[in-house]
Amino acid sequence: MTTLALLLVIASGFTHSIWNLFAKRSINKDVFLWMINIPCFFLLMPVVVKWLMNNTIPLKGYVLILLSVVLQSSYFRLLSKAYQYGDISQVYPIMRGTGALLVPVLSVLLFNEELSVYGWIGLGFIIIGLIKIGGFKLNRAMLQDKKYATGMMFALGVGLCITGYTLADKLILDYISPLALLGLCNIGYMGVLTGPALRSKGIKTEWKVNKIPLMVGALFSPGSYLLFLYAMSLGPLSHLSPIREIGTVFGTLLGIFILKEQQGKMRIVMSIAITTGIILIGTLG
Repeated sequence: MTTLALLLVIASGFTHSIWNLFAKRSINKDVFLWMINIPCFFLLMPVVVKWLMNNTIPLKGYVLILLSVVLQSSYFRLLSKAYQYGDISQVYPIMRGTGALLVPVLSVLLFNEELSVYGWIGLGFIIIGLIKIGGFKLNRAMLQDKKYATGMMFALGVGLCITGYTLADKLILDYISPLALLGLCNIGYMGVLTGPALRSKGIKTEWKVNKIPLMVGALFSPGSYLLFLYAMSLGPLSHLSPIREIGTVFGTLLGIFILKEQQGKMRIVMSIAITTGIILIGTLG
């Protein structure tokens, strides 16, 4: 794995946590997520049209692209719901942690990639830290808390979407450029978010209150995944995907210090555990 790939993944995790913080603080989650995707939709539409006119790929490639678009669109719809029910320092680790658990394991099984013993130990650190930060406990009191259970359900749904489209996109990059893929996925985003955003009648209010966060989100939302797509072309997915979860540490710290969420000391300690796991995978994995 190259130094450039490592830096791209860390930058991807940081920018991802920033726009998720803004999404959590927004007035209407559907409106916010819809508005931050509008600039990218129009900017990348010419790239998509040019690619469709000049390229022919096998049926397998189109099926994978459709799968990625569906999963990424579902990701945004579920993300809106997750932030309606849970703290960012709770649901964000669960969303990212699901991918941290599943993507490396499936990458080894599907792509014949390898993790060393240190890589698996690092992965264990990450998983334990994420679960502790998220407060994920399957006891009766937790399950009877409808708000908690609903938030966890949506967070896990987001995590499964992340796992699915990450694995699909690793294969899709053999057929399509990262920019064209991002443009195609933005079509899906607009398809699932436009209706709820327009029905909410909250577009003017969201823009008036959150103008700066919307502009930053419009840059960081597509930019964070574009950085990761380029990184995937430079290194093995089983190593890069867990490293991207450093965004969970950023998200937890932002939730504690910016949003004043609870359990700060424990979540900071678990963030250190996650960072340890990331270093193990990135250097010895």
